[in-house]
Amino acid sequence: MTTAFLVRRATLADVPTMVHQRVEMFRDIHGLADDQCELMAAASRRFLESALPAGEYLAWLAAPHASPDEVVAGAGLQLRHAMPRVRRRAESTQVVSGPQGIVLNVFTERAWRRRGLAKLILKHVIAGARAAGVSDLVLHASTEGRPLYESLEFQPTNEMRYMGEL
Repeated sequence: MTTAFLVRRATLADVPTMVHQRVEMFRDIHGLADDQCELMAAASRRFLESALPAGEYLAWLAAPHASPDEVVAGAGLQLRHAMPRVRRRAESTQVVSGPQGIVLNVFTERAWRRRGLAKLILKHVIAGARAAGVSDLVLHASTEGRPLYESLEFQPTNEMRYMGEL
């Protein structure tokens, strides 16, 4: 079914769509209240308007071939400089360096879910990460998204999050 969709790189003209998707993602996952959604939208717009042209954030959007202007899913990749680090795979341990990619904003419009769009978009994100020289790719998975990510070779790690005051 995913062959019925066109996936393309996002541009500055797509910022309103990406902001919408980010807000709706947080509404779905965290039940974000309307006033918080407005704050998230404004802050996300500012971020994307600077990070996209700087090449610090890459994004992909999907639309039905029959309606190419109707974006129904998307995902992004934030690139960050990172210190050299250890990566363990199966039976090998490697020291890797280069940018780290953070997969963000994986979202499919409610009416278009369960059609393989998130997997399709993530394959483009992974290919984009390779092309950008990313040596390490991470994401924060919702409970619902975890099986999808595991099917694409993402594995849970030992990451912890500081919850004190900063």
